[in-house]
Amino acid sequence: MLIDFAQVPSACFVLEETRLRRNLEIMQQVQQASGVKIILALKGFSMFSVFPLVRQFLQGTTASSLNEARLGYEEFNDEVHAYCPAYFNDEFDEMLKYSNHLTFNSLNQWNKFKGRIRENPKKISCGLRINPEYAEVETDLYNPCAVGTRLGISAEYLGDTLPEGIEGIHFHTLCESDSYALERTLRVIEDRFAPLLHQAKWLNWGGGHLMTQAGYDLKHLIELVKEFRAKYQVEIIMEPGSAVAWETGYLIATVEDTFDSKGIHAVVLNISISAHMPDCIEMPYKPRVLGATDAVPGKPAYRLGGLSCLAGDFVGDYSFEQPLKVGDRIVFNDMMHYTMVKTTFFNGVRHPSIGIWREDNTFELVAQPGGYQSFKDKLS
Repeated sequence: MLIDFAQVPSACFVLEETRLRRNLEIMQQVQQASGVKIILALKGFSMFSVFPLVRQFLQGTTASSLNEARLGYEEFNDEVHAYCPAYFNDEFDEMLKYSNHLTFNSLNQWNKFKGRIRENPKKISCGLRINPEYAEVETDLYNPCAVGTRLGISAEYLGDTLPEGIEGIHFHTLCESDSYALERTLRVIEDRFAPLLHQAKWLNWGGGHLMTQAGYDLKHLIELVKEFRAKYQVEIIMEPGSAVAWETGYLIATVEDTFDSKGIHAVVLNISISAHMPDCIEMPYKPRVLGATDAVPGKPAYRLGGLSCLAGDFVGDYSFEQPLKVGDRIVFNDMMHYTMVKTTFFNGVRHPSIGIWREDNTFELVAQPGGYQSFKDKLS
């Protein structure tokens, strides 16, 4: 489907509904063939305006905070699986209201709250997050198994018996990974936690499974799920975030200024990379821009930068077929996952609008967030 970007305001996040449905259909195929339960990780994609479509295919949400749990409960209207590195005393009763599964990061956390769970009339299935001390993640910022990590319990601290009241085991060690990284991780987990796997009712394999990326070996993933379900007689849960929204949308920006800076054309856009696309700096990675390539000899190099005063608020150098001028549109590709959920009000910058390019080839503006009151409300 060709999007008429002239119909879209700038700046604006735009989700392409057809591409989202395609991803969901792939996940449905995996669920039907393997018996796995796939739920939406809200920390990666929380665009609740498309939850009516997503819940036709996925079986709930996973939350990392009380606010995410409430969003999943109220807007997705299905199971909520919660995991937090620490739960708060003053929020815990409300967390129980919204959640069906609760995973605890440490034995200390479990011992602190297990009495309140037992006293609660609602049946909640509880689990522990393990640290297999193995992760194929190259960026330290995203490596949950680095030495000294605060995420999960190592085998030496658990022993061979799950605590009474614990029904599940959770791990999350992947990041935009393939099924073969998953397989190698599972073998390490089997080696270090085998007695516990046989005691569990469910295993949550966390996120980072990029099953909607071209070339992902779905057949191999399906066989892994079937193997583990049969071997341990457990329910398998997966909670991807990136995979749901992978290559489903764009961030449209406009050139506000451009000038020569020692042979490089510095460009100021009406968005901020730091405030609106932070993973580009944190990961880091260089996003694709429609109609542009990496800077090449013989063509002007344009350094696309944001509107904040942070010196590093830029994404790199690109070449275009035609010289850029004030008012030109810049379209960043694959901007749905880990973008809207991580935006900030640094510098008080205004936020992009949010819209959907519907399957009937029309554009719908669904939100214009980030006005003065939103900025002010997070301050004192």
